Amino acid sequence: MTIDPTPHCPFPHDINQRKTGFGHDHLPLDLERQGEVWHVRSYAAVRQLLRDDERVRQGVATDNVLVKRLYPSVIFQDGVSHREQRTAIAKYFTPKTVNESYGALIGTLTGSIIGELMLAGKADLSDLTMQLAVEVGAQVIGLTDSRRPGMARRIDDLLKELSDDAGQLSRLAETTNQTKGLLRMMRFYWMDVRPAIVARRKVPREDVISHLLSKGRSDLEIMVECITYATAGMLTTREFICVAAWHLLEDEALRREYLAGNQATRHRLLHEILRLEPVGVTLLRRAETEIQIEQGGVTQTIPAGARIVLDIRTANADPAAVGAAPLELCPHRALPSGVQPQAMSFGDGPHRCPGAFLAIHESDHFLQRLLSLPIRMTRAPKLTFSPKLMSYEIRDFELEMETSVERFTPSY
Repeated sequence: MTIDPTPHCPFPHDINQRKTGFGHDHLPLDLERQGEVWHVRSYAAVRQLLRDDERVRQGVATDNVLVKRLYPSVIFQDGVSHREQRTAIAKYFTPKTVNESYGALIGTLTGSIIGELMLAGKADLSDLTMQLAVEVGAQVIGLTDSRRPGMARRIDDLLKELSDDAGQLSRLAETTNQTKGLLRMMRFYWMDVRPAIVARRKVPREDVISHLLSKGRSDLEIMVECITYATAGMLTTREFICVAAWHLLEDEALRREYLAGNQATRHRLLHEILRLEPVGVTLLRRAETEIQIEQGGVTQTIPAGARIVLDIRTANADPAAVGAAPLELCPHRALPSGVQPQAMSFGDGPHRCPGAFLAIHESDHFLQRLLSLPIRMTRAPKLTFSPKLMSYEIRDFELEMETSVERFTPSY
């Protein structure tokens, strides 16, 4: 009896089911050099580099003198300092903590948001998911003492400033945009970050800001950390819930399978959507020393100092890792040992996303309640790509109730 070791989907059609395609959706898996930049696309090579914390370093740099003088945010740390910081914050993201500390909050927020949707009869899903992601993320970070309501809008405005592609602007227009960005950042600081810091200096709590204060971090360093969590946590969760809802609303059979499944089944389906639609499409790294990469029986050398672009989107569609029909959404996909259902969408190695379980748990709870409603998309949402944030953005996602509140009896 011969056993086929190649993972496969039981009903492959080799079709592209991605909602978030931008240009080439299935690039060659070659290791490619473009000037001083190396593009890495195969699953095995991407995983090797993400796990190599001795020779591979974060690749994002800044010319801002002030930022260079700050203690780096956890996402930009490497080596011992990064391991210590990750160990310290890991307790905020364990399944036990998520269930015990944030489970009731997620349920209450979801109920409130869904209730507003039912009463209004329609809503923009991108707004609803931003509200949910910010409120949950704020509890983990410690942003719970704002001077005024509206933190979700302030963060959205701030992140929009970061994601806007200015293109060719005059010097005056560029200066104007920078001034607006600074004002939005200061508003976020005075309305949300500063009150949280003051409160936690008086009474520390179990959250990220309290931890940073215990390590002697300055107000500015804490604000940068808050923006980092907003970008890497709140924004990514918002986009993922939207793209998952997009798939499930357009595929009634998939929607039924999701709603009928237990938690393990639902999470597996969400992980498969995330594999297909990673929010962060690329990661940037830098070679600290010379690195040997073996691919296709050929060994290539990435020289010390080289910049490296890890193509998560293409690695997640590597047939050697995820099997046949890699661009098809297949929650029953067979995977070899060591390959996670979401592939590289949460990263790998020491920089793997610490909030992975929280993101899926939060998304699952919200989507169950949302998809139990008699709702429909009025049209396809607006899809754009942010080169600065290296992620897609889904906006104008209009939902409409098909049944009035008076006639609808929820199934949950």
